[in-house]
Amino acid sequence: MTSLKPDCKEDNAMDLGALRNDLPNTLDNLYQGCPEQDRARNLANGNTFPTGERDKAGLLASGDVKRSQPLFIQANRKLKEEEPRASSLPSIPNPFPELCSPSKSPILSSPSVQGPHHESGSHVVKVFSEDGTCRSLEVTAGATARHVCEMLVQKTHALHDDSWSLVELHQHLALERCLEDHESVVEVQATWPIGGDSRFVFRKNFAKYELFKSSPQSLFPDVMVSSCLDANKGTSHSELIQNFLNSGSCPEIQGFLHLKEIGRKVWKRFYFSLRRSGLYYSTKGTSKDPRHLQYFADLNESSVYCITQGKKLYSTPTEFSFCIKPYKVRSGMKGLKLLCSEDEQSRTCWMAAFRLFKYGMQLYRNYQQSQSRCSQQPWISTTPLRSMSDNTLVAMDFSGCTGRVIENPSEALTVALEEAQSWRKKTSHRYSLPTPCQGSPLSTAIHRTQPWFHGRISREDTQRLIIQQGLVDGVFLVRESQRNPKGFVLSLGHLQKVKHYLILPSDEEGQLYFTMDDGQTRFADLIQLVEFHQINRGILPCKLRHYCTCVAL
Repeated sequence: MTSLKPDCKEDNAMDLGALRNDLPNTLDNLYQGCPEQDRARNLANGNTFPTGERDKAGLLASGDVKRSQPLFIQANRKLKEEEPRASSLPSIPNPFPELCSPSKSPILSSPSVQGPHHESGSHVVKVFSEDGTCRSLEVTAGATARHVCEMLVQKTHALHDDSWSLVELHQHLALERCLEDHESVVEVQATWPIGGDSRFVFRKNFAKYELFKSSPQSLFPDVMVSSCLDANKGTSHSELIQNFLNSGSCPEIQGFLHLKEIGRKVWKRFYFSLRRSGLYYSTKGTSKDPRHLQYFADLNESSVYCITQGKKLYSTPTEFSFCIKPYKVRSGMKGLKLLCSEDEQSRTCWMAAFRLFKYGMQLYRNYQQSQSRCSQQPWISTTPLRSMSDNTLVAMDFSGCTGRVIENPSEALTVALEEAQSWRKKTSHRYSLPTPCQGSPLSTAIHRTQPWFHGRISREDTQRLIIQQGLVDGVFLVRESQRNPKGFVLSLGHLQKVKHYLILPSDEEGQLYFTMDDGQTRFADLIQLVEFHQINRGILPCKLRHYCTCVAL
């Protein structure tokens, strides 16, 4: 028996080798046989086998197939049979062509075609307007906030300027911030919690680049600005901004802020210092000794938000609160660093300093690119549109053969008063003529077609709207008065405050006028009143520059 063992091993090895060599030929015979073997086999009664049973019968009838051999299943046969059927279906018209692929085809593509399209990096972003309407946009993974704003401006046929912004809003936290032009919309949206109420809002923000524009009122008060080298005192506004953008110098922003410590409900007042390395607060008065400075936040790893309902949600001591939200905090109030300032100017100063410290020259490049885009558009550079800037709103004298610009302020005021008198004479002559609608003149309703007229909104909503769209000098709107049913109110932003001026109708000898100074200066309608104060200051602290508007998406 010992002599038979080597022979058995050799026989087994030969059988396994032969089986391994014959396996591909056996599989080829199974699935690549002649057409006669694939035909349906008939039963004795003339009926045919079902498809599944027919394959089984064929396999059992074949004597070469063994139970231990694996069967290769061709999964591509069914797909090849279905391809002609799918291509033969008629094309379905797309009822939403604005949501189709970048090829702009009005035909809905099949799911097999849409799959690779989404894998290539396209995303859907939903943007809301201030009236609650929304629009879905399909953007690429690298789409910036400026690109999305330009798309919405074209969709809504709005006036293109550098004040349109995309605002990130977290409703449950009452936080909002304006996205910078270079920020990726898709990356910001990826940080939101799934199923939350975070959204993008499309609105105006006139204060976005106000810090780069020449202004008589400096954005940063002298008491809030210092330097590590003590060489920053007495600098102008432009020099201060240049120091912020220059990484070699190190200006600081300092001042008192209310802080809500972690785990406590009480707000305490500390002296804060903003440096290149981060935000610090002193535990001992106004001391800047390193022993008394406590590290608070790193701006490079955080975003700064404005709090819209501070007293209601966070029990802030004032309404001028803001928040530093680290990137790692996705949802909930835990991890938020809440701060509160004394007034709106202080909050604006701190938030502007945060932007300059975090983005630096990138922020200035965004401003330059926005200015170059506006200058390249002929409908902005050639046509003098109202409420755009002081460069297009100047006092002119057309009394001679040719017009001239009035540079003397006193002369401009005199010409404005003379122009008001001439308007009064023209209006008197117009109303002296017989008209078919003498009882309801057009001047009482023509202002409703203007974008700066907001109808019957409350005083609180007016202040909220002006603050949201940038509390800069000259931003305004006109609304109906809540106390006087026949009057109107001109709400104007000046020196970080919102002021309200009552406009009353005046009826003299059957002629209707509108006035803000007890009849000394009268206007035929509200449009004439607004156009006059866009050119001349009059009794207002500044000229009307930007009007608040809401666009429906």
